[in-house]
Amino acid sequence: MALTSLRPCGDYRTSYKADQTIFQTRLTLIFVILAVVALCCTPLFASRYVLSLMIQIGYLGIAALGLNILVGFSGQISIGHAVFFGFGGFASAYLANKGVPVLFAIVLAGLWTTVVGLIFGLPAARVKGLYLAIATLAAQFILQDFFVRAEWFTGGTHGAIAAPFTLFGYDMSGDARYFYVVLFFVVIGYIGATNLMRSRDGRALIAVRDHYLSAEMMGVNLTKYRTMAFGISSFYAGIGGALYAHYVGFMSVEGLDILFSIQFLGMIIIGGLGSIMGSLMGTVFMVLLPEATGWLASALQGSAIDQALHLKDGITYMREMLIGLTIILFLIFEPDGLAHRWRLIKAYWKLYPFSY
Repeated sequence: MALTSLRPCGDYRTSYKADQTIFQTRLTLIFVILAVVALCCTPLFASRYVLSLMIQIGYLGIAALGLNILVGFSGQISIGHAVFFGFGGFASAYLANKGVPVLFAIVLAGLWTTVVGLIFGLPAARVKGLYLAIATLAAQFILQDFFVRAEWFTGGTHGAIAAPFTLFGYDMSGDARYFYVVLFFVVIGYIGATNLMRSRDGRALIAVRDHYLSAEMMGVNLTKYRTMAFGISSFYAGIGGALYAHYVGFMSVEGLDILFSIQFLGMIIIGGLGSIMGSLMGTVFMVLLPEATGWLASALQGSAIDQALHLKDGITYMREMLIGLTIILFLIFEPDGLAHRWRLIKAYWKLYPFSY
């Protein structure tokens, strides 16, 4: 057999365009299309419980992607992502109650949250690292206090009613129907983020993250891109919060605390900083972790372990401990996250059985 007839074994991309293509192979494109088609068929056979988990993964995955753009791709830090998520939910509920169609209310809520994110992102132009973390922590408490006091906007401590999602007069509020709404925003959001990272602005964000002094010497406007990263991150958080509000039908300040912001950080750390796919993988992991803990506690109920640890009584605390323990273990043993491990698995099987 002639050597020219053999397929090359390795990675032979010779242009920047080929390196930045969304789908590296035709098989990858086919797999993604089949995955989306399979997801579209999910409401036909999945239970309401499974659909509820998938919807939760959807709107949290959108918000987590925004945080990953800020932290993973631009090298900034935010400990107040939960309040931007909440602002999007309150803004969409407010607009929908004023007569704006829910679909447009969700998009406008994302834009409103972008403006708020740009305002709180202004310190990023002058401070970084721990100082920026403290500034975003201040945003967490400022907006939390605003939610409690601005009864005209949020309903104060009583919360706000969010209108059900309707499209051309058709009610989309059920789990089986709302699943498609969330899936649509997830697909659009992740495709948009992927294309952003392939653009000039995306490369500038990465340059600011990797070496801001070199980026500035090359003409990259640090103030512009650092502030822009906060705006993009807030937009995704606002969209995710709006989807959450119209799914639950109610938006409250309860739950928008610092722990929720830490959970968002846990999603992108576990999934992989600087990875689009890792944002969704980390969200899936963090959503299913408490559920797996509950299943484990139910399985051990009545056993000697249950009697020793009182799992039924302490399941809430056990979940919180597992979240912290998981983040620590990933930082020690898998600092690049699940996305990195997935890339290693694909590389292994791509060259199997000569993967060494």
